[in-house]
Amino acid sequence: MARRLSTGIAAAWLILAGPPFALAQQAPRNFVALDAPRPIAAIAFEDDRGRARSIGDFKGKVVLLNIWATWCGPCREEMPALDRLQALLGGPDFEVVALSIDRNGVDAVRKFYAEVGVRNLAIHLDPSGRSIRELSTVGVPTTLLLDREGRELGRIAGPAEWDSTESAGFLQRVMSGQHSVVASGGRDDEIEGAKTAHDSQGVLGRGLHWLRALLGR
Repeated sequence: MARRLSTGIAAAWLILAGPPFALAQQAPRNFVALDAPRPIAAIAFEDDRGRARSIGDFKGKVVLLNIWATWCGPCREEMPALDRLQALLGGPDFEVVALSIDRNGVDAVRKFYAEVGVRNLAIHLDPSGRSIRELSTVGVPTTLLLDREGRELGRIAGPAEWDSTESAGFLQRVMSGQHSVVASGGRDDEIEGAKTAHDSQGVLGRGLHWLRALLGR
């Protein structure tokens, strides 16, 4: 009896240690984690009715803040995955906040959502593009992972497969507080490097840093 129990435990461990469970324990590819949670700028934006919103409105939830634009090719590929992720995990503990920097306003975003089949994501707008500067992003799409206090845990520059087993499992563990956020594709100093590029090197420097992060340097 004890031998059968031991064998069963070993078999269960092999199942849990193998894919897809093992993959779910890892951060998504090219995720650049911070050494510690960091407050972000108090960015302001609007919803689809023109009402003022802020990241503070989502306090208490783990937030995936995606900065994007309708004219961005990689954003078009990534947005359906974010929509499926919101359908899967969205609720009192998690929210995908897709923040468009389009200057053409809500109609352009509604048209885009219809074209790519987005049904679960709310519309958030920053036509001034201030969020790009205030969050020191280096291109679109850029996605920040925020904890329940609205502090940044890390980010990805470029698109990601957010609805994959790996990504969804990782986010679920962050939501449950059982996962220490570990970078899979970068380091905290790469975010600082991106911020330096934003401040001193202009558009070209920002683009180079974005490409390096995207390629998982």
